[in-house]
Amino acid sequence: MVRVLRAAPLPLALVASVALVGMVLGRVYAGSTLAWLVAGAAAGSVLVSVAARRLRSWLVAPLSVAALAGYVAWSLRLTADAAGLPGSLAEVSADAARNAIPRLLTAMIPVEPTPDTVLVPLVAAWLAGLAAAEVALRAGRVLLGFVAPALLYAGAVYVVGPNADPAVWPTVAFAAVVAVGLAVPAKGPGPSAPDPTAGLAPGVRAAVRVRLAASAAAGLAVVVGLAALLGPAVAARVDDRPVDPRRYVEPPRVESLDENPLIRISGWALRPEQKLLEVTTQRPDGGAGPGDQGRSVRIRLAVLSDYDGVTWRVGATYRNAGRILPAEVPEPGARVQTVRQEITVAELSGRLLPAVATPREVSGARVAYDPQTGTLIRPEGLTPGLRYTVTSAEQRPDDTLLAMADVPAGAEVARVLRVADGVPDPVRRLAAQLAEENGAPYARAAAIEQFLAEHYRMVADAPSGHAYPNLNFFLFGPRNGGGQRGTSEQFAAAFAVLGRLTGLPTRVVVGFSTAGDGPVRAADAFAWPEVFFSELGWVPFDPLPRPDDEPRPVEEDFRPKPEDPPPSEVPEPTVEPTATPQPVAGPARPVASAGPSTALLVTIGAGGAVLLVVAVLLTLLSLRRARSRARLERGDPGQRIAGAWREVTDALRLAGRPAGGDLSASEVAADAHRAVAGTGPPFTPAAGAGPPLAPATGTEAEDLGARLEELAGLLNRTAFAPGTSTAEQAERAVATANNYVAALRAGRPWWGRLFWSVRPGPLRWPR
Repeated sequence: MVRVLRAAPLPLALVASVALVGMVLGRVYAGSTLAWLVAGAAAGSVLVSVAARRLRSWLVAPLSVAALAGYVAWSLRLTADAAGLPGSLAEVSADAARNAIPRLLTAMIPVEPTPDTVLVPLVAAWLAGLAAAEVALRAGRVLLGFVAPALLYAGAVYVVGPNADPAVWPTVAFAAVVAVGLAVPAKGPGPSAPDPTAGLAPGVRAAVRVRLAASAAAGLAVVVGLAALLGPAVAARVDDRPVDPRRYVEPPRVESLDENPLIRISGWALRPEQKLLEVTTQRPDGGAGPGDQGRSVRIRLAVLSDYDGVTWRVGATYRNAGRILPAEVPEPGARVQTVRQEITVAELSGRLLPAVATPREVSGARVAYDPQTGTLIRPEGLTPGLRYTVTSAEQRPDDTLLAMADVPAGAEVARVLRVADGVPDPVRRLAAQLAEENGAPYARAAAIEQFLAEHYRMVADAPSGHAYPNLNFFLFGPRNGGGQRGTSEQFAAAFAVLGRLTGLPTRVVVGFSTAGDGPVRAADAFAWPEVFFSELGWVPFDPLPRPDDEPRPVEEDFRPKPEDPPPSEVPEPTVEPTATPQPVAGPARPVASAGPSTALLVTIGAGGAVLLVVAVLLTLLSLRRARSRARLERGDPGQRIAGAWREVTDALRLAGRPAGGDLSASEVAADAHRAVAGTGPPFTPAAGAGPPLAPATGTEAEDLGARLEELAGLLNRTAFAPGTSTAEQAERAVATANNYVAALRAGRPWWGRLFWSVRPGPLRWPR
C-alpha cells in the first residue's frame, strides 16, 4: 500500500494536467458535462497505461484504443440522450464523426454538449493522456511526458479565444501540476539506482560532476535568458484580444429561397389550401395576458433586415446550436410570455424552421441559429413528418408607452436604417409628406400603416416583386393597369422602405398567423413590417386593408409634385446696354495660326474614342476570363463545382434566359437543357434578349442534358455534404460548364457571339 501511495503522485499529476483542459474548454460549453467527460478520459487513459505497465509496449496502444472506443460510445450515448437526439448509437456516432470539427467550430456559444461537440475533445484528451503516461511512466521522460498535455492545453485556450474570460487560475494550476510531476521521481519505489560515477577514478568522477553541474547551469541560464527576452513581449500582449479561430470557419449557408422567403408569399397565396404545418400551442405561465384574448399567434419563418433596392434578405450568420439558445435580455417596456409549441412539418420546404419569437429552447431537431435576427434553420432541410418542440419568450410592448416612444440611432441600428440608392422620386416625396405631417416616431409609423391600409387593395394574384420599380408601381401605378394592388409582400416591403425614409428602423418578417392549434395552411402565410422603438423592442404593424373596405384614390391624400410656373410668370432677364468700343488703328501684323485644323481634331478625337472602346473591351475580356479561371481552377473541388454552376447560370443570363430564383438546381438543369435542345417549355426570354437560340440536335444535346443533371447533383452534394467532392468530379463539372457555355453561345446570332465575352453583366451579378 505504501508503495502504491509513493507511486501515485506522477500519474495523478498527468491526469490533472489533462483534466484541466476540460475545465478550460468547458468555459464555452453549457453546464459541466464536458469538463467531467474530459476528466474521465484523462483518468481512463492514464489508468490503462498504469495497469498495462508489465505488458509489452506495443500492446498498450491497441488496448488503450479499445478502452477509448468504449468510453467514447458511452459518452456519445449519454450526451445524445441528454440532448434528446433521435437515432441509434451507430447513427449518432457516424454523424458525430462526419461533422465533429465543423460543428464544434461553428456552434453557438454556450455550446451544448452533444455527440458532435464532445467527440473531438474526448478523443484528444484520451490520446494526450496515453502519450503522457507512456513517455513519463514507461520511458521515464517526465518532462517530455507533459508535452502532449501542454500542447492540448494551449489548443484549448486557442479554441476558446475571446469567447470566455482569461483562464488565469486554470493556467496557474496547470503550471503547479507540471511542477509537482517534475518533482516526483519517474521510477517507483525500490532500490536506489546505482551512482553512474561510482566505478570511476576520483579525478574522472569529479570532472563528470563538474560537467553535469555546468550543463545544469547552462540550461538554467538559457531558461532565464528566454524568460528575460520573451517575458516583456508576452506581458505586453496580455490585454490583447485573442484571435477567434471560429471566424475562419464558414457557418452553414442557405439557398436563395431561404435567404429571401418573401418571394414565396405570392406562390402560397395562389395555393391557399396547401397544408404547411400542424401546430399545438401551450402557454405554461398562465395563458394570454391582458388584451391578448382572441389574438392570433404569429409564427416567424424568417426576419429580413437587409435591403439593397432589389431584394430583401435575411443576411444571417447561422451558428450550430443545441437545445438551449442564448437568452436575450427583454426590453424594459415589454411584457414577456412563455409560448411552447409542438410543430409537425407537412409540405413546408426549405431549411427555415418556424418558431414564435424569440426561441429559447428547441428539441427534436438539430438547429442553427442567428441571434441577431432570431431566425432558425435546420441545416439538413425540412422533411415531411419532422416534429419538434420550441419554447419561446414572446415579447409584447406596453401599448400605453408607444405614443411617447423614441427610436434609436447610430451604428447599432444602421443596418435597419440603410436606404439603398435609387429610390424613386414619388416614393421619396410620399415619405416626406407623411413625415412632415407626423412628428413623433410612432405617429409616423401609424400614418404609414393607415395610408397603406386605406389606399390599396389586397389581392392573391398579384405578381411577386419588391424592388424599387415594383414598389413604385404598387404605390402609384394606375389601378386599371394593375397598380395599387398587391399581396402582403408589397404592403410589408412598402411600409419598411417608407419607414426607413422617415428615419424609422424597420425590417420585414415572413411567417404565419394561426389561432394557436391546428393546421397551418398557405393562406395563413403573410409578411408584416416591424419598427424598433427604444425600451420597447420590435413592434409589429399591420398595413393590410380590411377585407370589406374600398380603397380610396391615392390622389386624394398624396400631393403631386408642383408643376413649373407658366412662362408668363417667369421674369424676363434685363439686359443692360453697353457702349460699343471704337476700333483703334495699329500697325499691320501677320495673322497667327489658329491651331490644328478641324479635320485633324476630329480625326484625333475619333481615334481616341476607338482606342478607349478597344481598351474597355479588352479590360472586360480580361476580367471575364479572370473570373472564369478563378471559378473553375482555384479552390477545393466543392468550390470549383460551385464555380462551374455559376458559369452555367451566368451563361443563361447572358442568353437572356435567367433561371428563376425559386427553382431547384435540378429544375434549372432541365430548363438549361431545353434551352439548347429546343424541346419542352423554354425559358421566357428577357426583354432585349434577341431571337431564340438555335437548338442543338442529336446525341450532343442529350449528352449535355445528362451532364447538366450530373452537375446539379454534384452542386447539391457540395451544399449538403461539404468536403465529399473529389477532384475528378470537379474536372467533370468544369468540362460540363465549358461545353454548355460553348453550345449556348453557338446558338446566338453573330452579333451575340461577338459581344458574348465582353458583356459586363457577370462581373456585377451576385456571386
